[in-house]
Amino acid sequence: RELMGFIYLLSLLAGIACMLLLDRRFRLYFWRDARAATVVTLVGLAVLLLWDLAGIRLGIFFRGEGQIATGVLLAPELPIEEPVFLTFLVLCTMIIFTGLQRMHERHKARRSS
Repeated sequence: RELMGFIYLLSLLAGIACMLLLDRRFRLYFWRDARAATVVTLVGLAVLLLWDLAGIRLGIFFRGEGQIATGVLLAPELPIEEPVFLTFLVLCTMIIFTGLQRMHERHKARRSS
């Protein structure tokens, strides 16, 4: 149970590491503007956590039981994996957004030349 209880958390951290490597390779988000990326990530994480807490308070969101989760709670019904997942979600969203934005800009530049 010891190692099994950390599989999800470790998978999320590995996903974050992979997204950051992708970001570094193409300089899309943190490696483009670290200060702005930090602010956007923290604000996005805060908004999503507030959304989760509101859902928990209203009885909409519940913590799932699973053998791959740590079982560590930050608050009632809020597992430690949740803010890590939300961070991963924000990173994925912003890296995809900035990547698509760059592709659009390059396509537009090619069409105008």
